[in-house]
This record gives sequence, structure tokens and C-alpha cells, in this order.
Amino acid sequence: MLEPVLGSMNCERVLIFLAAREEGYAREIAGFFTSSLGPIQKQLEKLEAGGVLYSRLAGKTRLYGFNPRYPFLQELKALLGKALSFYPEEIRNELLMDRRRPRRAGKTL
Repeated sequence: MLEPVLGSMNCERVLIFLAAREEGYAREIAGFFTSSLGPIQKQLEKLEAGGVLYSRLAGKTRLYGFNPRYPFLQELKALLGKALSFYPEEIRNELLMDRRRPRRAGKTL
């Protein structure tokens, strides 16, 4: 949806994922969209170099999130929020459901 504006589908995927979940890592984003890891990593690096994203290490994992000092952050988040509202409901619900803690063994869904 935003591919013509952002330049690539992978850039849109990275930004939409981070808009929905606030933080994420490359393999998680690639796995969610069932895409290759390499292009996602390149987009994350490009956006970090441009000041749009920041990264931090959590153990061996590099987590990415929106840089709060980016001057157009509010406008970018508004655009991504609007784009997210046009995504199919099942994808939107999956994106917004952020489960990071493990489930107790034997617990039913």
C-alpha cells in the first residue's frame, strides 16, 4: 500500500511491523511476513542510518524501534496508522497481538 511512497515493500513491512508492535528484530519481522531475512536487515540498517530507527542489543538480539528524536516521527506514525487500518483484519489483529512471554506448559488457548 505504501510501497510507491516508501520505495520498497520491505521498507513498508518493517515500518508497519514497528508501528504495530513498537519494537522488533529482523528475524521476527521476516518470519511474520514470510520474506527473506537479508532484505529486511538491509532496510533496518538503512532506516537506522537515516535516523528513523534506533537499535539496541538485548543479549545477542538487536532490537529496533522508532527513534524518538526523529523530527517527523508523529507524522510518520500517523501515516503508518492510517495504512494499518486498511490492512485485512486478520493481518491487523495478528500484528497487534504481541505475545513475547512463553506460555505455561499445558495451558489451553
